Formats: sequence, C-alpha cells, structure tokens
Amino acid sequence: MSLIDNVISGGGNPAPRPNLGALMKSFIGKRAITSAISLVGLIILVFFLSRLTGDPTDLYLPLTANQEARDNFRAIHGLDQPLIVQFGKYLTDLSHLDFGMSIRRAEPAIDAVLRGFEWTLWLAVITMTLVTGAALLIGSLAAFRVGGVFDRIATFFSLIGASAPDFWIAIVAIVIFSVNLGWVPTSGTGTFWHWIMPIGVLFIRPFGLILQVVRGSMISALSSAYVKTARAKGVKNGPIIFIHALRNALLPVITVIGDQAAALLNGAVIVETIFGFPGVGKLMIDAIMQRDFPVVLAAIFVTALAIFIMNIVIDLLYAFLDPRIRY
Repeated sequence: MSLIDNVISGGGNPAPRPNLGALMKSFIGKRAITSAISLVGLIILVFFLSRLTGDPTDLYLPLTANQEARDNFRAIHGLDQPLIVQFGKYLTDLSHLDFGMSIRRAEPAIDAVLRGFEWTLWLAVITMTLVTGAALLIGSLAAFRVGGVFDRIATFFSLIGASAPDFWIAIVAIVIFSVNLGWVPTSGTGTFWHWIMPIGVLFIRPFGLILQVVRGSMISALSSAYVKTARAKGVKNGPIIFIHALRNALLPVITVIGDQAAALLNGAVIVETIFGFPGVGKLMIDAIMQRDFPVVLAAIFVTALAIFIMNIVIDLLYAFLDPRIRY
C-alpha cells in the first residue's frame, strides 16, 4: 500500500461495509417487538375500559328475566367469572387467535371484524390513492411558481380542508347533496354513487395536510444546486419537477402520508357511522353501544395491528428512497 493510500484509508484496512440484510432484519425485529408491547398494552387498556360500559345482561335480557336466566346468560358468555379470570382466559384464547363469539351476532367476533375491515380497507386505499396523487401533483405545481395565482388558490383551499372537521363536512354534504339536491344517497354501499360522499369527506383533510407538506418540501428541493444544474443543462420543467426534485422531496411527504393513512383508519369511525358505511369503524361503535365485548376487542386488535404494519412498511420505504437511512 502506498503512503497516499495508507493516509486515505486511515492507516489500516478499510472498514467492512455493513450487511444491509442483517441491518434490516434487526430493524424489523426491534420494531416488531416495540409494536407487540404497545399492542399488549392497548389490549389490556381496552379490555378493562370496555367493562366499564356495563353488564351486557341488562341490555340483552328483558327486565322481567329471572335470576336464573341472567345467570345462564352470564355463564354462556363467560361473564360469571371474576374480571381478572376473564382477562386471563381472554389472553389464553388470544394466543390461539381466538377472539370469542359475538354476543350480538352469535358468530366468531373475528369473522364480523374482518368483513368490516375489508370495507374500511377499500375505503382507505381508494381515498389515500386519490389524496396522494392529487396532493403530489398540485403541491408540486404550486411550489414551482411560489406566490402565483395557482399557488395562492391551492394554499387557500388546502388550509380550509386541513382545518375542517370530518363530522361537520359529512353533515353539510348530506344536507346539500342528498337532502337539497338529491344527487347522491345518504348511506349504503350498493352502487358507485354510495361511495362518493364517504370518499369525498375523508379526502378533504388529508389532502390539505399532505399538499402543504409537498409544497414546502418541493420549494426546498427546487432551490437546490442539482435543480439549478439541470436547468442550466436545458432540462425541461416537467422532468425537473417530477423526476429530479420530487424524489428528493418525498421523505417528509411519506411521513405525513403514513400518519394520515393511520388517521384515516381511525377517523373512518365517524364517517362510517354518519353514512351508514358497513366498515370496521361503524362495527366498533355499534359493538360498544351493544356491549359486544368480543367484537370491540377484535376490532381494536385488527385495526392496531394494521397501523403497526403500516408504520414498519413506511420505515422500510425510507431506506429504499434514501440509502443513507440504511446505515
């Protein structure tokens, strides 16, 4: 080794490159452990809080039911044991992915939840696909001419959308488009028209938030040296915006998209209830009102698990877009 090579290498052998596969496995393993701990804590909290809503016996049996009928009902649904014993049995069953039988529906709770979650997932995927595409396009174009007419209009409407509560937008939409104009139905999922208002209401808030982040990130990216170099070489505006600048502006955008996608799964509870959409959100609200404890716990578990998986996927996406994060 020459003197120059020795100086460059720091006087020793070059440090070995880290094993990216091992790093990613370690990262996923750590995230899975922390997510599992959070999930267990959530299950414990929801289990005991759900019991504070009251005894299902008072809801499902008539007031004239005798004590024997009430005792039989509690025994059938495992409510005759002390609360700590019920919790221990629930954890044992959960280790076998057994969420118990729905009190209201007389079917496995997980079956009812998975049916509802499929509807919610479709609603969330369609909404976030439209939101992401529109926010990336409009936010990028707004950042290209900062202070222009298009930028001011986009900023104005995005701020309004980010500030408006979902339940208020949903009620106003029903009054205007269903009651007064009669353009779309108020509830159900039978046709394309039934999906317009739930998707439209869920679209507005994340669109406003993501557009603002895209705009700010793109303003920074478009003022960077590599964009100026591309312009000096005669590269057209389209490739500069959507190829050179957008990829480097995506990291903070992905963070917000992930947060909004998770919030959409939670926020769909209100929208699904207002529009009578048969998703897991409406199912959860109905189960709470009906004191259907197995369905409540199964719905919380499935929704939380989906959010934890989504967060891990977003972190992996970071590493794909920016190799520096892998190390």
